[in-house]
Amino acid sequence: MANVSVAAEWQLLYNRYYRKPEIYRMSWKHVELNRNKVACAPFGGPIAVIRDDSKIVQLGGESAQRKLRIFSSSGHLLGETIWKHPGGRLIGMAWTDDQTLVCLVQDGTVFRYTIHAELLESSISMGQECFERNVVDCVFWGNGLVCITETNQLFCISDFKNPNPVKLADPEIEDPPLCMAVIEPQYTMSGNVEVLLGIGDACVLAVEEDGFQQLGLEVLRGPIQKMAVSRDGQWLASFTHDGHLLVMTSNLNEILIEQECEADENLRVIRPSLPEAVEACIDGAGHEFDVLRQRTLLRAASYGQAFCSNFQRDHIQEMCKTLRVLNAVRHPDIGMPLSIQQYKLLTPSVLIGRLINSYKHFLALRVSEYLGMNQEMVIMHWACSKITASLAISDATLLEILLDKVDWLSSFVTVLCFLILFRATNPSFETCKGISYAAVAAHADKNGRRKLAAMLVEHEPRSSKQVPLLLSIGEEDTALMKAIESGDTDLVYLVLFHIWQKRQPLEFFGMIQARALARDLFIIYARCYKHEFLKDFFLSTGQLQEVAFLLWKESWELGKNPMASRGSPLHGPRIKIIEKAQNLFLETKEYTFEAKAAEEHAKLLRMQHDLEVSTKQAIFVDSSISDTIRTCIVLGNHRAAMKVKTEFKVSEKRWYWLKVFALATIRDWDALEKFSKEKRPPIGYRPFVEACVEADEKGEALKSSQNSQILEKEQSLMLGLAWPRKLLMLPPRQRMVNCLVD
Repeated sequence: MANVSVAAEWQLLYNRYYRKPEIYRMSWKHVELNRNKVACAPFGGPIAVIRDDSKIVQLGGESAQRKLRIFSSSGHLLGETIWKHPGGRLIGMAWTDDQTLVCLVQDGTVFRYTIHAELLESSISMGQECFERNVVDCVFWGNGLVCITETNQLFCISDFKNPNPVKLADPEIEDPPLCMAVIEPQYTMSGNVEVLLGIGDACVLAVEEDGFQQLGLEVLRGPIQKMAVSRDGQWLASFTHDGHLLVMTSNLNEILIEQECEADENLRVIRPSLPEAVEACIDGAGHEFDVLRQRTLLRAASYGQAFCSNFQRDHIQEMCKTLRVLNAVRHPDIGMPLSIQQYKLLTPSVLIGRLINSYKHFLALRVSEYLGMNQEMVIMHWACSKITASLAISDATLLEILLDKVDWLSSFVTVLCFLILFRATNPSFETCKGISYAAVAAHADKNGRRKLAAMLVEHEPRSSKQVPLLLSIGEEDTALMKAIESGDTDLVYLVLFHIWQKRQPLEFFGMIQARALARDLFIIYARCYKHEFLKDFFLSTGQLQEVAFLLWKESWELGKNPMASRGSPLHGPRIKIIEKAQNLFLETKEYTFEAKAAEEHAKLLRMQHDLEVSTKQAIFVDSSISDTIRTCIVLGNHRAAMKVKTEFKVSEKRWYWLKVFALATIRDWDALEKFSKEKRPPIGYRPFVEACVEADEKGEALKSSQNSQILEKEQSLMLGLAWPRKLLMLPPRQRMVNCLVD
């Protein structure tokens, strides 16, 4: 009889068997589904329940205030709140892919709740027309919504993360549709949502933004009462007025299945192929919710696989592992009745995320451990939840609780990782990552427990996570110390820039002065980009010579300005900057040479500036003293040249050299001859002769040689008489010079 009872639960629909097993006896009380609006989340998610205000009901012992209550799939209360939205009747509600409850009211306002019935801050409006015309029906999908107004106008939000309501094309119908379904944007040719409206006797309208079209005229034989689109958007299941279930292509061109819903027939198909039978037992165990039946099917599969030579032996082990996880989350205390298909679609990592979101941390940790996954997320979420829920516990006590638990879990995870690696079953190091105290500390700071955050972050071993968090909680001194200890210059710069913006200059200077790495990095950066701030730093630390060098550099940079020419007024500030540098050098005895150099530099610049103003030629500034004298002589300004000589105490020898070659450059031979006769030249007559020879003036060279009382022998040599052998070895020009002056 037991076997007959089991078989009787199954019903044949087309070529598949289905049944509706009882998974839980719901633990809720005073919940009658026919009196409430209900929204069930997919993948074994929570159930939202609220009293249906469109029905007249007897309250009994209940409060007159409507409450939105959220239960687990086994009926345990997760959260509740009083419904107090004034926007009119609740039209519909559903769960999004990220388990957010979305509620649409009559005026087109969308409210969102967490699984703990906490209202999210921002509401969404479907637009002014929905507000004025009232919403009468809606359809939800993964992360979107379509609604229809009293005037049969359709509005859509394709993604609640980017809630921009869009009006679809006018379907041009007078009566409300009998039913409505949605094909999601990713499954339509246009890439936009497509709404199917069941209207009339045998017609479905497909409505998009750009227009609509009629479908099903050739295949439908009557009005459709209900419609549902498959998850992949390819198929449409519909229920007709005469009790037929139709499965069609989503474009309603072809009916694939037609089934009368009044049809019970029990069949048992036994396949002769043993490997297929074993696979069927394993697959059946995976789809089974009853633990005893799971065991029976898996034992049968285990017995059968012994006689299958080519059967993959790890299938049963994998199924056992999967069923252990599924049975754990299906337990009434957890209340997540996932099927195996839902578990595979959801993935283990998402399941663990949902467990910790429901505060089932211990189970999440055990599942993570069992599946060889990283437990850090579970531990961190538990620690953050503990901080949020322990407002009455002191920071020191809570720190001890957290450290005891987290350190124990960390040690456990580390040992497990070594065992896994030693056995070579999983070469990945992903599960061996250290626990991040920085994330827990950030949560503590967010909840107003800054002291606890500072104590927690001290235990964070990774400087890259530790330092930014110390800055965010105002621990700049500690952050700078930790960054310097790490040796990471990027982290040090991060702290420097943060403190630079937050602290007063003198306070900032005091922090970095005693820390060599921070000080040096600041100086390197400031030399390139922040001269003024760097000067303030050097002044505050008494390094006057460094300020002077910066000023001197600034004067040269100012000289590169293209406007600093032809008597530009920019030379005035340059001179003042150099004089300021001179005064700073004078403050330090070790820099007397630099002070003297700065003084002469300023004096020379002032004279060169005056010369450019008087001559209207931008050729003096930033040239040397010798070049300045030479240029003055070339321009015929002998008085200015003599002034430069006098001011800078140019020696007579240097003066003679400069003037001789300057006069030769402008070929002023009379002046050169006169200059040679003023007195006996301190450099001799050789430079005079060389200047003439270089200018290719032999006659002037002869005059210079005569003025130097050259011997008659040398003159005869100049006239082409016998040449000494050693002179014949020299180049012609040098040979002439030697003859004239030797």
